[in-house]
Amino acid sequence: MIRSVSVIAIGILSGCAVSPPKNTENACQLLAEKPGWYDAVNDASGSWNVSEGLILSFIRQESSFVSNAKPPRTKILGIIPGPRASSAYGYPQAKDGTWGDYRQATNSYLAVRDNFRDAADFVGWYVDRANRIAGISKTDTYRHYLAYHEGVGGFQRGTFKSKRWLLGVAKRVSETAKIYDIQLSGCRDKIKSGAWWNPFN
Repeated sequence: MIRSVSVIAIGILSGCAVSPPKNTENACQLLAEKPGWYDAVNDASGSWNVSEGLILSFIRQESSFVSNAKPPRTKILGIIPGPRASSAYGYPQAKDGTWGDYRQATNSYLAVRDNFRDAADFVGWYVDRANRIAGISKTDTYRHYLAYHEGVGGFQRGTFKSKRWLLGVAKRVSETAKIYDIQLSGCRDKIKSGAWWNPFN
């Protein structure tokens, strides 16, 4: 659904790309460093009833917060750079077709994958979609990441069951989401008011 191997789907930064946050371990510092990101995540969370930590953890796993991330190129004869493994792109590593579905479903025809606000809303939309189609609780980050990676149809068919590495990634994403939510519970008001001290500014 979303992309092939998401763990290291990092593209080469271009001159106009937004630099990723310096500290991705702490959600408070991460969001304080990037003006507008907290509002984007908070709005997506409210629109789709999905936790802020889930949204951030998905984007971190997919692109490491690199705005123009792409899957690595395949190799022809083990040497010659070939085509990329998929059309996945941007913060959410959404493929062309899935991104088109999102834009049509939400009437967001100007949305782009290298815009953080659009990416955050996409993650919320996809989780909501998986909840409606596959019945995955919105609090079950682990299963939602499996559906995000394999596609809702793939999740329902159980394609993830033979991928032990993916089960480990989903567990890590789930744990990161919990940590992010705990961190944000202690700094949300300060970030909203602009009072959070960010040592990376």
